[in-house]
Amino acid sequence: MVSTSATGLLNKKPLHLPIRGGGLDLAVPVVLAPMAGITNSAFRLLCREQGAGLFVSEMVTARALTERNEETMRMIVPGEGESPRSVQLYATDPIDLERAVEMIGKEDLADHIDLNFGCPVPKVTRKGGGSALPYKRRLFASLVSAAVETARKYEIPVTVKMRVGIDSEHETYLDAGKIAADIGVAWVALHARTAAQFYEGKSDWSKIKNLVEHLAPTGVPVLGNGDIWSGKDGIQMVQETGCAGVVVGRGCLGRPWLFADLVRAFNGEGERPLPRLFEVREVMWRHAQLLVDYFQDEHRACRDLRKHMAWYLKGFRVEGGMRSQFGMVSSLAELRNLLDQLVDQPYPEAIGDAPRGRTSHGRAVTLPQGWLDDPEELVSVDGSDSGSGG
Repeated sequence: MVSTSATGLLNKKPLHLPIRGGGLDLAVPVVLAPMAGITNSAFRLLCREQGAGLFVSEMVTARALTERNEETMRMIVPGEGESPRSVQLYATDPIDLERAVEMIGKEDLADHIDLNFGCPVPKVTRKGGGSALPYKRRLFASLVSAAVETARKYEIPVTVKMRVGIDSEHETYLDAGKIAADIGVAWVALHARTAAQFYEGKSDWSKIKNLVEHLAPTGVPVLGNGDIWSGKDGIQMVQETGCAGVVVGRGCLGRPWLFADLVRAFNGEGERPLPRLFEVREVMWRHAQLLVDYFQDEHRACRDLRKHMAWYLKGFRVEGGMRSQFGMVSSLAELRNLLDQLVDQPYPEAIGDAPRGRTSHGRAVTLPQGWLDDPEELVSVDGSDSGSGG
């Protein structure tokens, strides 16, 4: 790839921060965040080829997994050569979660399990799940314990991903982080926004620093998540917060090479791996082919690819109505024809490094009735469904 000079790396010295402990060792402290509808095995492979350490599946519900829902089972199938195999589980019932972890361990379906306590979407929080759940401390503890104790039998490390809290009046990250650390998770990852913020504004990295300091006596690492758009951002987060590594979500949408940029930054290298449009074009083509292999259905693969088109082409000059045509592509032949009409050009660094993906404004969090009445109440909620995602 054509590279341009990097800026902002302190002394351009390697910043080696391998993550060790809890049965999950990563040579490079960079993790692909689970993203619903995005991080299937096709996209994970594109990102894996760029380096970094761990690549997490889309979120799947524990009950759907144990019921062997066809789509859920597809979602946990690893890509070729994928290691460690990482699955993110969502549940609000400890029994559902225990059964799912037991199934994963007994059938050797994954090498790592991440627990979702960070999803802010209403269909999840209205059932007391995702970022709403850590408010109920005893329920949160019972879920983490069910997963860790069951996974321990199979030597599978368990991690937790969460947000700062429900909103600024109901922050839960310090309590939840300590609970999870004491139970025995391998690490805690914090998206430095509340559920109410959704993806609004800038994430508050000071919260990551607070959690790092809070969990320091336990020895459990903290990974930071939120607004990592470049290798420079990854270095800055680690230096400002003391976190052990970074979790990348929206920043890699249409930019799997962000992981190469992060690896470069952590290794102290001075050149950025930025692709020209023709190189991006071939990544798009390969992504399409990998999706066909994943879905075993060309039309469905192309429908899934459509949402990636604007991300891949962001900042590049695209002639006439071709941009909208990319967003409606329905076959590999049609895609190849469009790709071949693109005119090569340098990577638009200023726009390419800008925020992308969801930018929804903050809003009140949808919660079960009476959810905020008592944080210690051990409630029973039916938050698991037979679907997947979130």
